[in-house]
Amino acid sequence: MSDLILPRLIDLLAKAADQAEAVVNEAKAAVSALVTRDGRLDRAALDAQQHAAHGLAWAAAYAQTLRQTAVWARALEGDFGEAEALPAQLLAFEYLSQLAGGIPMNQGEMFRLSDLGLLDDRLRPVIDSLRPGATQGVKSRIVELLEAARGRPSLEASGLDATLDMIRDQFQAFAAEKITPYAHGWHLRDELIPLELLQELAELGVFGLTAPEEYGGSGLGKIAMCVVSEALSRGWIGAGSLGTRSEIAAELLLVHGTDDQKARLLPGIASGAIIPTAVFTEPESGSDLGSLRTRAVRDGAVWRVSGAKTWITHAARADLMTLLVRTDPVSKDHRGLSMLLAEKPRGTMAEPFPAPGMSGGEIAVIGYRGMKEYELAFDGFEVSQANLLGGVEGQGFSQLMATFESARIQTAARAIGVGQAALDIALDYALARKQFGQPISDFPRVANKLAMMAAELLGARRLAWFAARAKDEGRRCDLEAGMAKLVAARVAWAAADNAVQIHGGTGFAVEQPVSRLLADARILNIFEGAGEIQAQVIARRLLEGGN
Repeated sequence: MSDLILPRLIDLLAKAADQAEAVVNEAKAAVSALVTRDGRLDRAALDAQQHAAHGLAWAAAYAQTLRQTAVWARALEGDFGEAEALPAQLLAFEYLSQLAGGIPMNQGEMFRLSDLGLLDDRLRPVIDSLRPGATQGVKSRIVELLEAARGRPSLEASGLDATLDMIRDQFQAFAAEKITPYAHGWHLRDELIPLELLQELAELGVFGLTAPEEYGGSGLGKIAMCVVSEALSRGWIGAGSLGTRSEIAAELLLVHGTDDQKARLLPGIASGAIIPTAVFTEPESGSDLGSLRTRAVRDGAVWRVSGAKTWITHAARADLMTLLVRTDPVSKDHRGLSMLLAEKPRGTMAEPFPAPGMSGGEIAVIGYRGMKEYELAFDGFEVSQANLLGGVEGQGFSQLMATFESARIQTAARAIGVGQAALDIALDYALARKQFGQPISDFPRVANKLAMMAAELLGARRLAWFAARAKDEGRRCDLEAGMAKLVAARVAWAAADNAVQIHGGTGFAVEQPVSRLLADARILNIFEGAGEIQAQVIARRLLEGGN
């Protein structure tokens, strides 16, 4: 690709983003007409028009992906070369083409602008300008570039500063040495992540990455969290997820905790001495956290907790539970909820829940292993009044909502790591596997899959870091975080599914690591806000005036 073409491509990427945003604005107006009553958003109408509203969310997420890809390309300046330009142009062509023709919200639901009565051909000239970047020759060349880049954090230049690039390289190397070679064995044996690995990660500062230095943390931002989470998840999603609960607990304490709570708990969380877990979900509540039933009744200096929780990750080994309970027995919604910082003894394989008033059972899962999932039952379990978060009742729901931005950004990073692992393993197999006298990577349908994985991961990475940067700047970013999580989860699933397809029948064997990646990728569109809930949140924010 000549030096003359590259500046034009950077301008073309910006133009693609401009056109995508213009179409999204038209779609937004059309959906608003369907769900607005007397100038206000009608929640019942929004629910009735979910297909159109969620389509708007997907379209907006695509447009933002294109915008951030264009911003990244221009910022790279002299570092924007062939390895960056080819997948970026392929991504822009594909996403703009889907905006024009139909976006797959999942395997069986397509959103088309024609669903809203919009038949706008304005995208066609830009799509045609991008078309040379979607030829078979380009896709095959991307595979050649991927082969040359094996072992690096990604095909494209990051655009990060030197410190973040160094952190990225460090954790990529650590995962390649200490996690990837052992991950599939841990998965097949359904083992907890070894305590030795937990200790090594603690020494590397994983659990205090974003915590302030005064509490023993590193004081880094959310982009650093993304970089580390992606690198570790590329080794194994279980390892990449270890920091999630520490991130949630630390953020709850930093934003809402009393001085005493911060001083007692934050240093242990940051050092890895205290392993937290998030205890929110209940059997009947799912995404409707406002309907939680687990009760906490004040009894002098303690709260006595009774009820059931489910899908609690790393619960047996945890030392601290961020426990969402109903402290107002009269309330029927989120206003009666409070957050308890419930300390408990660490369990073992022989006795997972040694705490009085608490019991639990493991939920067997197909993927996302290493920390294990549990159902928990509480019957008079005691929590000190001193561990009511912030010392204030009735604030639990709003306290929790404030953590969702970081959690969803981190989940997007985990998804990118899983997707990158799928690309790694698919590429290795495609280069090594010979059929009809040549590597299967030479066959167009295989090369096309690999090239599109690289292109979509490039875009998802830009979107996740954009959301992280907004969080670091102290701006409300639930919209950006939601978009990052929505897109990255879909990208990870597509990458893992295509990696299995490239392996053929071999990929269906449980002893093959690619089968684990497929199982691991599937959860990403469910936890931290299912894809449908995520799209609903994005649509509501857009229609209420979010940008």
